[in-house]
Amino acid sequence: MVTSPNFRRIEGLIQNHPSQDGDGVHIQRIHRFDGELDPFLMLDELGSDRPDDYIGGFPPHPHRGMQTLTYILHGGITHEDHLGHSSTIQAGDAQWMHTGRGIVHSEMPLTDSQGLHGFQLWLNLPARDKMSEPRYRDVRSDEMPRLEVQQAVLIALGGSWSSVAGERICGPLEHLAGEGAIAHALVEAGGELMLEAGSETLAVYVFEGNLQIAGESVAAGQLARLGSGDTLALASREGAQCLLLAGTPHREPIAHYGPFVMNHMHEIEQALRDYRNGSFTG
Repeated sequence: MVTSPNFRRIEGLIQNHPSQDGDGVHIQRIHRFDGELDPFLMLDELGSDRPDDYIGGFPPHPHRGMQTLTYILHGGITHEDHLGHSSTIQAGDAQWMHTGRGIVHSEMPLTDSQGLHGFQLWLNLPARDKMSEPRYRDVRSDEMPRLEVQQAVLIALGGSWSSVAGERICGPLEHLAGEGAIAHALVEAGGELMLEAGSETLAVYVFEGNLQIAGESVAAGQLARLGSGDTLALASREGAQCLLLAGTPHREPIAHYGPFVMNHMHEIEQALRDYRNGSFTG
């Protein structure tokens, strides 16, 4: 018996909004610290051809209790941290940071002929991992597998992705919080991409063009939160690019203050004390 697909449909649209962070870096931000996108917390899009919008970068600052994933389309980012990691990622590369109990790092931007364009995601760590050992990894573009169909391409950064035809690829980032999976999809004009998509949390952030999800339109700058189902149908009339975010919710309390994400405010207060008294990374 052939079972008809149960398409994931849009339950809500979230519009990005302008913000600034670091040393005056201009970003477009979506944040949900209320658990709506659990395990995802925040998505920043950095995109400008004006160096003054981003050249100040993100000087040294702390994090605790979450993961970051940074993905670059144009330009680059140089990462340095107190653990001794120093690495530069450029177009098509990504870097992943598991902050655990504490990491202090900086991220300084680089430019190319098209300026800077990239993304940073925050993923929440479950309570059991919030005070774990910090870790860092960068991934080069040639390490990321591609799933190619007619007029569409999916680039897997992390997690497992499968076409409805049965082709499966796995991104190199294997330890994303909440069984996370992240991919970059490019759909040409008139193209379509059909994926198996059973993860409880599924969201699509469109950053170029206009995308149709099960026939409903999503414009650039919008994140679509999808309902239940088993199949993701993406199409575009004029061409579009998007990030796909899938994962399993932790369903735990979220306490957030600046660069710290814990479960309770007393843990946030402890993180602040640790940072101020010099024991944050010790």
